[in-house]
Amino acid sequence: MKSESEIIVGLHALEAALKYQPKDIQEIWIDVKRQDDRVQKILSLIKSAGLSFHKVSRDYLDDQFKGQRHQGVAARVLPGRAGNESDLDQIIKKSDLPFILILDGVTDPHNLGACLRSADAAGVDAVVVPKDRAVGLTATVRKVASGAAERVPLIQVTNLARVLRDLKDEGLWTVGLAGESDQNLYESDLKGPIVMVMGAEGEGMRRLTKEHCDFLVHIPMAGTVESLNVSVATGVSLFEVVRQRANT
Repeated sequence: MKSESEIIVGLHALEAALKYQPKDIQEIWIDVKRQDDRVQKILSLIKSAGLSFHKVSRDYLDDQFKGQRHQGVAARVLPGRAGNESDLDQIIKKSDLPFILILDGVTDPHNLGACLRSADAAGVDAVVVPKDRAVGLTATVRKVASGAAERVPLIQVTNLARVLRDLKDEGLWTVGLAGESDQNLYESDLKGPIVMVMGAEGEGMRRLTKEHCDFLVHIPMAGTVESLNVSVATGVSLFEVVRQRANT
């Protein structure tokens, strides 16, 4: 495959690309034997976008995209493009009640994809990640995100501490999730402009990131498990913000 493109597979990923970024699509393959409603919706979107596609056999797709759950559809697209600090500033200014998620060093594309999906469902304005030692907007991330990667802006920054300072200067409260915190997530006030900060898999937040949070909270655990996967913890935390805002 060409180096300036990447492959996306699966119905959710292709549908989202057709809806939100059709100009990025370079080539599409569809299993000629799939005639169900979900593929008909894809075909309608392809027609609306003025694009063409290749009718191929499932064996062809299996051979070309080995080990990937393509569901009978695949496409070559331009690589995903992340935003920058200037884009984040514009997003903040446009929001009446900003809601930002920061992931401090998540390296697993499946975790980032799941976090983007939760962020989309919770109404997050943008997800911020560092450029170094963290996964970016890869094909796997887009696949796992099931369309959320095309809807929620992913912002890559060079200096996370500086971004946290700037967000606080804009009036946002920065809340970090840390297991050692004495403050309960569910007893914290999360109704205002919020930046939810999550740490990396296993290691948690870096020291400097913690120091730039206004306060730290923990998710109370009832069982013997000491911590949650970062994507699960992110979902729990984001929807606590949603719950509190709904009750105001």
